[in-house]
Amino acid sequence: MSDPAEQLPDIPGAEPPPEAPQDAAPQTDAERIAALEAEVQQLRDRWLRSEAEMQNLRSRTQREVADARQYAIQKFAGDVVEAAQNLRRGLDALPPQQEGEPELLTKLREGFEGVERSFLGVLERNGIARKDAQGQPFDPELHQAMAEQPAPEGVAPGTVIQAWTPAWTLNGRLLKPAMVVVAAGGGTQSK
Repeated sequence: MSDPAEQLPDIPGAEPPPEAPQDAAPQTDAERIAALEAEVQQLRDRWLRSEAEMQNLRSRTQREVADARQYAIQKFAGDVVEAAQNLRRGLDALPPQQEGEPELLTKLREGFEGVERSFLGVLERNGIARKDAQGQPFDPELHQAMAEQPAPEGVAPGTVIQAWTPAWTLNGRLLKPAMVVVAAGGGTQSK
C-alpha cells in the first residue's frame, strides 16, 4: 500500500492497521490471507459500530427536534395561562346572577363568559389543557398542596377539597400545577 490513493483515510479514534515488521520473515500466502481476513473483520466491526452510533444520533436528534417543536412555546404558554386565570378571577369577582339585575351586568357577564370559552378553545387547539382538581385524589404530578384541612364528612383523606387554581398542561407536560387544599387524615389539624 505504498500508493497514496490506496491509503485508508484517518478516522479519529480508529487504530491504524498493524504494519508488517520490516525485519520479519516473509509471510506465506495462508498467513497473509489470515491477516487480511482479520483486518477485514476488524474494519467490518468498526463500520457496524459506526453505523449503530449514527443511527442512535439520528434518533436522538429527531427526538430533540420534536420536543423543541412541541414545547418551544412553553414560556409563552405560561404567560397566556396566567391571562386565562386572571379572566376567570374577574368573572368570579362579579356578583352572582340575580333575578332583576341590570341588563348591562347580565350582558357583561355573558360576554366575558363567551370570551373565556373562546379563549380556552384556542388554548386547547394549541395543546394547552386545563385540569380541574376539585374532588380528585391528590396527585403530586399535577397538584401543589397549599394547605391541609380535616376531611369533611364523606370525603376520603388525600382528596382535593378546594382548588385555588386549576392545573395546566402543554401537550401532556405539566405547565403550571394546581394550587389545592387537601383533606387530611383522621386527627390532623389544619395548617
